[in-house]
Amino acid sequence: MRCENMSAFIVMDIVREAAKYPNAIHFEIGQPDLPPSPKVKQALQQAIEDDQFSYTESLGLPALREKIREFYHRTYQVEVAPHRIILTPGTSGAFLVAYALTLNQGDKLGLTDPAYPCYKNFAYMMDIQPEFIPVDKQDCYQLAPQQLENRQIKALQISSPANPTGNIYTPERLQALNEYCIANQIAFISDELYHGLVYDEQAATALQFNPNAYVINGFSKYFCMPGMRLGWIIVPEEKAREAEIVAQNIFISAPTLSQYGALAAFDYDYLDEIKGIFQERRDFLYNELKALFKIEFKPQGAFYLWADVSDYTQDSYEFAKKMLAEIQVAATPGIDFGENGTKHYLRFAYTRESAHLREGVERMKKWLAEQK
Repeated sequence: MRCENMSAFIVMDIVREAAKYPNAIHFEIGQPDLPPSPKVKQALQQAIEDDQFSYTESLGLPALREKIREFYHRTYQVEVAPHRIILTPGTSGAFLVAYALTLNQGDKLGLTDPAYPCYKNFAYMMDIQPEFIPVDKQDCYQLAPQQLENRQIKALQISSPANPTGNIYTPERLQALNEYCIANQIAFISDELYHGLVYDEQAATALQFNPNAYVINGFSKYFCMPGMRLGWIIVPEEKAREAEIVAQNIFISAPTLSQYGALAAFDYDYLDEIKGIFQERRDFLYNELKALFKIEFKPQGAFYLWADVSDYTQDSYEFAKKMLAEIQVAATPGIDFGENGTKHYLRFAYTRESAHLREGVERMKKWLAEQK
């Protein structure tokens, strides 16, 4: 275990500092501010009344796994057997299951740079070697199959929609990557946590091109249940029993009350409203920030904008600290997500109501006019 290589979340330092200011504007928080469907609360109350406090089986509630199976059929026209679905304590638990099933000590895991920092940190915890592959605006932050050539990786992990950039992989690119991985016996791990929060087109799932892909999703973003700590992973048929054993040993089972609440989370009319609210926020913030910073493309999904602030600074971390101290506007420095040019970027989350976002924009307009 090489925990000494793990990096801290700089965003948590920003969150802690921003909490000191009652009037702070929050662009740093990567969690939805909206509640889940009211049906979730009703389901939770019923589970409490029914004394549902014991463990579930390690795979998770059969009824919830059936709901997830229906979700994939309804959304992607993909059939997934329920015994291939494992409920996990957040997607963090799903990453651990995926890495345990696909990688041994010292094996290489291919990751994009930039990418969500937990991927590499989990790899270090399990004595797996992350191999960082640069992606940038030239290809809308999508990894290409030719970038995998001559790399001795045993597994590849991508995210679509991606944190921090908000890009999605086109179906054609996702298919090409999966075909390369299948041909070269590389396990394909797809983090699809922000599926549902895709605004101009539907995102493809890796399962459409690779029945043996490891697909990770959860209830914290689209379903607006971050504190309930509930995710899932879909594993290949031949790995289902092994995945169950891993889950039994790592966490026994996912939180029981969260699972009962999630039974009511697939309220599609409500979820459409959630998506519409985030799309309106995206459109507003994109149109405003592109006049202040270099915004390379309109984000296609998730709830983040990746802003190049190099017109003002070559160190976005120091810039973020200064912006918070002087005008109480909090954003996440790009260096949280890697080393590939990330010192020039800030990530802005549109996870607060429009009036809050508008106030932050107005403060930045006045402040930035003084910085040049």
